[in-house]
Amino acid sequence: MKALIPCLLCVAALPALADSSANPFCEAKAEKIEKQLQAAWAEGLTDKAKGLSTALDGVRENCSDKELMRELQARIDKARDEIREREADLRDAELGGDPEKIAKRQAKLDEAMQELNAAEAEFPR
Repeated sequence: MKALIPCLLCVAALPALADSSANPFCEAKAEKIEKQLQAAWAEGLTDKAKGLSTALDGVRENCSDKELMRELQARIDKARDEIREREADLRDAELGGDPEKIAKRQAKLDEAMQELNAAEAEFPR
């Protein structure tokens, strides 16, 4: 049974490998899901594996690089908006002078910046 799973994964990956040049970003997304799928099977997480398998099928059937880029740009824009809001909150806290509020607002700003950095790291240059 354990040997069967990797074989099935290889067979399932063949259609994606055949057309990997058409949508390289979609292929990267599919590869990421495949790695998660293999890990889920290895850990015996069958429900998670089934969900990932469904997600992988969806990527293979419906993914386009243009749509991925649009989604990623929307994520980046949302993260930038969040940073602007967090910066305004931090300025208000600094005007109030409460060190606890300032620290809390700074932590939230740092978190928003990490989200932006993560989204930008996925954006192909």
